[in-house]
Amino acid sequence: MFTRSLDEINEMRRSFDQLFESFFNATPRRASGQTTSSDWVFAPAVESGWTDDYLNLRVVIPGVTEKDMKVTVQGNQLYISGERKAPENFGKEGYVWNQIPYGKFERVLDLPAGLDLDKLQAHLHDGLLDIRIPVASAMKPKQIQITAAEPKEIAA
Repeated sequence: MFTRSLDEINEMRRSFDQLFESFFNATPRRASGQTTSSDWVFAPAVESGWTDDYLNLRVVIPGVTEKDMKVTVQGNQLYISGERKAPENFGKEGYVWNQIPYGKFERVLDLPAGLDLDKLQAHLHDGLLDIRIPVASAMKPKQIQITAAEPKEIAA
């Protein structure tokens, strides 16, 4: 009887995991059906905004230090990867309900042309990774001065 109850609890847990997997864009790495919080792979939320001079990106990644993440650029793609470690001694094994994904994460963003990727800056604060990429000067609008020719007299 006790084993049957545990099987039902595990089945319910798998159902909840599938629900949160679809909601939080997370997927377990193991295909065995048995998952723990350290098995989750997720993609953190990203928002972006433009100014005249910069493309600004913000990655929401609380609980991660700069030592646990990496930002790289290859071609026109920005890779943000790392790991959020699960807290130790948070609860008894099998009795913790997680809504926060732990484990490895990765986000790959296609960047538009016209950015100066050599001057990319990344700053981690308050659970947010702010990335600032300057717009290349060749891509900024330039005002072109128009000159007028002196009117010519037409001979009669």
